[in-house]
Amino acid sequence: MKNKKVLWFALGGLDVALTGFLFVIHILMLSHIVGKTPEAVQAYAQGAGLIPYLIRNLTVYLVAFVIPLFLILAANIVVLVIYLRKKGKDEQVKISDLSEEEKEKLRKELLEELSDKK
Repeated sequence: MKNKKVLWFALGGLDVALTGFLFVIHILMLSHIVGKTPEAVQAYAQGAGLIPYLIRNLTVYLVAFVIPLFLILAANIVVLVIYLRKKGKDEQVKISDLSEEEKEKLRKELLEELSDKK
């Protein structure tokens, strides 16, 4: 069971690192394209390096960076919803867990609601 917790932390760390890396690539792409003329972008794309290569090959950029980021973000949302549902079921309050003061307050609220409905 202890190894499972370490595995979840490692997976979370990998998720954060990969998401951060993909966001950095997106920011670099935007900073080299937005606000520039098409001629300036094409001139930059003729250089060497990752960003010029991605500007020349937008399909590679889409498949290698954009789609994985959307998949990771969708998976994070699904995992968050599952986690919240699981935690919501675990934390249901039972009457036996309440103190005497809380029980008395609950009785008063229920009596008020019943008397209001009549």
